[in-house]
Amino acid sequence: MITFLAKRLITSALVVLISSLIMYYLVAAAINPLQKFQGSTAPNKQQQIDALTARLHLNEPVITRYWDWLQGAAGCLYGRCNLGVDWDKNQQVTEQLSGAIATTLELVLAATALAIVFGIAVGLVSALRQYSGFDYSITFVSFLLFSLPTFWVAVLAKYYLAIDFNDFLADPHISVWVIGGAGVTVALVVSAALGGPASRRFRTGGIALVLVVVLCLYANARDVFERPSRGGPLDLLVVSLAALGAAFGITALSTGLRNRRALYSSVSVAVIGIALYYPMLAFWNSVDISWPLILGLAVFAVVVGVCVGLAWRGPDPARSARSAALTAFVVAVFLFVDRLMQSWYAYVHNPQIKGRPIATLGSHTPNLTGSFWIHTLDTLTHLLLPTITLVLIQFAAYTRYTRASMLEVMNQDYIRTARAKGLTERTVVMRHALRNALLPLASIVPVDIITVIGGAIFTETIFGWYGMGRLFVDALRNNIQDTVMAYVLIVGVLAVVANIVADLLYAVLDPRIRVNA
Repeated sequence: MITFLAKRLITSALVVLISSLIMYYLVAAAINPLQKFQGSTAPNKQQQIDALTARLHLNEPVITRYWDWLQGAAGCLYGRCNLGVDWDKNQQVTEQLSGAIATTLELVLAATALAIVFGIAVGLVSALRQYSGFDYSITFVSFLLFSLPTFWVAVLAKYYLAIDFNDFLADPHISVWVIGGAGVTVALVVSAALGGPASRRFRTGGIALVLVVVLCLYANARDVFERPSRGGPLDLLVVSLAALGAAFGITALSTGLRNRRALYSSVSVAVIGIALYYPMLAFWNSVDISWPLILGLAVFAVVVGVCVGLAWRGPDPARSARSAALTAFVVAVFLFVDRLMQSWYAYVHNPQIKGRPIATLGSHTPNLTGSFWIHTLDTLTHLLLPTITLVLIQFAAYTRYTRASMLEVMNQDYIRTARAKGLTERTVVMRHALRNALLPLASIVPVDIITVIGGAIFTETIFGWYGMGRLFVDALRNNIQDTVMAYVLIVGVLAVVANIVADLLYAVLDPRIRVNA
């Protein structure tokens, strides 16, 4: 392992060094910092040109300027990072990068994670229901989303998910036609996804239809869009049903419901979460809430879940602990979201929001005052549209990759052998097939994450986010070479790191692969 990492780090360093030299020459040939003075009529035009030429060392050979830049970039290895100056704004490039990277991470990481999770899940179901109506529908939707331009999806999201939804909030009442259409659509999707005989599909579709109708009627009766949660008994009931549903669902996917100790562990964690509903409301109101505290509580919930799973033990305590830990995390998220939604009414009627909470521009509302919950809601509402845009585009690719890989794996001999031994279909699919089906994704996902960290240029531009993509475009437009090279350096380093991570993931997913081979 150490030998492998040492070889890869050395070769990666050489790749970054050579690529940065080539890019420095190309950028130097492509931009002209003196362009802004070409149309100037100022009497001191020549003095300004001479001053900028001396400041940027434009009269020196390119290789000399590259060496000076490289010395400053090498300082990042020992805490003295100097990536140059944006001479147009008279600002250090490192200061620009710190804000841009934070904005990009906030924008794209959640979208990428959601796209990966939903893409793998839908691709898995599509492969298991090959040549069914669900499979054909997902194939059509995937190809449609894959071919749509990002800027067009973003504009549609602005119009239908922001403007129209904000108008709907003025009188938030779901019509009978919408309830019926949503119920039938969900019923068709659920029945097709679960498959089985016609009687089973009809039964599952009917249950889904009834649930959608009941939820919509509940939303109308309780004014859910006005006050999603009041912290009352009905809200406790909703959280309880969601927690117990999560316990059964996670156990079914993780170990199967036949593993009673794992099921009891998950249900016990859900019951603990339900019992803590009102105490947690009192806790939220008695302390100063911050994100480090929230993350600490999430870790504590996972630890409690592991302890509960180990206490129930069973034939395989690790499985019980895993199911309980996942359930604990999900239930903790439910409790957090419920408290967050209790501040929705105050947020919507804030003077700065003016009853239109779904934002179309920027990363935050200027001059917004309020508690931690108000500012968190503000961040989420600004993230909503760009996140949906990025998820729709990336989701299509992950769905197709997963489906193709699963179809190939499900026809392998070892899958037929596992079935012949009497293993349940859940065990065959989740434990044997899916793990190997993820191998192709191991080389795609890390690179995709690095790509989006490089900046979602169209999404950032349309939604007014100043991240890495906008920083690169603006620097290129304004002929700021140091900023462009800093962007190239960061993306290059992350690219080689992504490839190393992909190799390590291969070794984790496939025991036949050894990184020191």
